[in-house]
Amino acid sequence: MQQSEPFTVEIKGGIAWLTLNRPEKHNAMDFEFFEVLPQHLQNLTDDGDARVVVIKAAGKSFSTGTDLSSAAAMVGGGGADERRNLHRKILALQEGISAVEKCCKPVIAAIHGHCIGGGVDLICACDIRIAEKSTLFSIRETRMGIIADLGTLQRLPRIIGEGRTRELALSGRDFSAAEACEMGLVTRVCEGRENLYDTAETLARQIADNPPLTVMGVKEVLNYSRDHGVDAGLRYVAQKNAAMLLSEDLTEAFTAFKEKRKPHFKGK
Repeated sequence: MQQSEPFTVEIKGGIAWLTLNRPEKHNAMDFEFFEVLPQHLQNLTDDGDARVVVIKAAGKSFSTGTDLSSAAAMVGGGGADERRNLHRKILALQEGISAVEKCCKPVIAAIHGHCIGGGVDLICACDIRIAEKSTLFSIRETRMGIIADLGTLQRLPRIIGEGRTRELALSGRDFSAAEACEMGLVTRVCEGRENLYDTAETLARQIADNPPLTVMGVKEVLNYSRDHGVDAGLRYVAQKNAAMLLSEDLTEAFTAFKEKRKPHFKGK
């Protein structure tokens, strides 16, 4: 069987649909996945037609995590050079997931089926997460004798809190979409795949209809404030607005309000 490309990309009406495309492998993440993901995100960053990115998946599962055959190939013998090489490989995989968080445009995860291991790493790096009601989640690495090392242990506590993260990470237990919503990992639970994607499109459209420079600025300020605290975040947003508040989009927003029409923002 010919291996599928790791992703497909389609841009419609300002929304970029980035689809995990290894359905025959339940969208397990191989080396190519981690290499290609940052490239796609950079292309979408540079593409003025893409204002929001929605990550979804083909097949029965969102992702069952890191491809075990690829992971096994990473582990060599016990020599110092091989351990150093493994360390470098892990850092490279981490950068693949971190590219999602670093993407200047908002990223929505539309999750269904199974979201396990590396799949949880991926969605934790997204800005917004919604799920189909039958989705099953798990920080499965613990049960496999691995410490989750692609971002879940660093990002999930900021999303759902330390206590819940420790329970899920230390046990490796499965949890449902309903529980994920209750704890704040996902913000919406949808009935069926069609409704999941309709909901993702509606949410993405609401974001895409806003001034694009402002949307990107909001994401940047949120990330900066999270990492540096309230005082530094306030100083940062003051600097941001002083630099970009007087924009063509701001004028368009006021003009459209006065003329009682929908604004047309150009990102200028």
